[in-house]
Amino acid sequence: MFTKLSSVSHTPVSITELNRQVRDLLESSFPVMWVTGEISNFKRYGSGHCYFSLKDANAQVRCVMFRNRAALIDFEPREGLLVEARVVITLYEARGDFQLTVEAMRPAGLGGLFEAFEALKKKLAGEGLFDPARKRPLPAFPRALGIVTSPKAAALRDVLTTLARRMPGLPVMIYPTAVQGAAAAAEIAAAIRLAGERGEVDTLLVCRGGGSLEDLWSFNEEIVARAIAACPIPVVAGVGHETDFTIADFVADVRAPTPTAAAELASPNRAEWRNRIDALAHRLQRDLTRALQLRMQRLDTLARRLRHPGERLAMQRERVAMLGRRLLEHRTRRLTRKQDSLSRLRLKLAYVRPDLPTERARLDALGARLATSLRQTGERQRARLAQLDARLGALNPEAVLARGYALVERPRGDVVTQAAQLRAGDALRLRFADGAVDAEVKVGDGEQGALF
Repeated sequence: MFTKLSSVSHTPVSITELNRQVRDLLESSFPVMWVTGEISNFKRYGSGHCYFSLKDANAQVRCVMFRNRAALIDFEPREGLLVEARVVITLYEARGDFQLTVEAMRPAGLGGLFEAFEALKKKLAGEGLFDPARKRPLPAFPRALGIVTSPKAAALRDVLTTLARRMPGLPVMIYPTAVQGAAAAAEIAAAIRLAGERGEVDTLLVCRGGGSLEDLWSFNEEIVARAIAACPIPVVAGVGHETDFTIADFVADVRAPTPTAAAELASPNRAEWRNRIDALAHRLQRDLTRALQLRMQRLDTLARRLRHPGERLAMQRERVAMLGRRLLEHRTRRLTRKQDSLSRLRLKLAYVRPDLPTERARLDALGARLATSLRQTGERQRARLAQLDARLGALNPEAVLARGYALVERPRGDVVTQAAQLRAGDALRLRFADGAVDAEVKVGDGEQGALF
């Protein structure tokens, strides 16, 4: 379990480092385990953390249970109480105290109860008593409710108060039984069987207030579980508080977290149903009113369509007269369209067979006009061509060169127009009217550049 050091270290360590190493050694060497002992010097601070010692006849050890773990225990720890605790072995480094960090705690002897609980749960689950398929739905409107509980239990008062608030007129049958003690399980099972045999209720509530695992153990007995499973009436189990689970909860058709919740699940809420009925009545009244209004409108429409036979004959005469007028108008319009079409055809025929002498004279006149126009156009074009030729001759660079000027170009053909564009050593080509020569730029004294 412990690792033995192979050699002695001559390098000193601090007390903090020593305590840290001892703590790591303890926590890594010992697994989480259950220990048993009596509570001594128990103190719960305002932070919720609990500090105490666990002792037996020959030794004791300091313990700490932090707030999040202490909130989960379902009993009140007290001086001298024998408990079983699940602990982590550690060292409080600040003081070098060996201590136990408690993760869970229960009164001593409950370990066997937990084992019995798990064994019975596994057995009944294997038989299918927890199968959701066998769960029965609760009636929405039970004619009577049955309650299996102790007449002196506070849970009964809570259930009756809840039923009186939700559905005051609902009949309630109480099947009294003990809910705690050695004989309680048999009495609870007998009460459940009695309710099933009488058949005087629609839903059966099995109730008890909160308590320790030992207090609720009657509802973990196999006889109670089998009585609930065999009951012909749907059963609601409301045993303990919300965090308590019993075998009866798993077998029952519905599990409620508390007895009050069981009463709420099993009974309809009169106020809610009244509101629903009022809403449905209002909706029905609105639908009936709308339907009546639609029928009245339809009746008015039919009444307007219902006419006297004489009135209908007059309408038919008027319609016949209107159709006669439309027929006459149609015949007139058709005759007019035919006459217009005939006139257009006559015009087309006139174009197809023209007056030949007149057309010949018109064509001669057009030919004379065309000849005159062509002559005048040719004269204008020749005059304009002469003007353009004169202007082109004035712009011809060859004519300028012939007057003694030269065109300065670079070898690639770019024209040089300013002396600032040239540098010493630049190659140039000079074009004259009768040919071209190559030249090079040379800088002279007091001059920007000179041609060589």
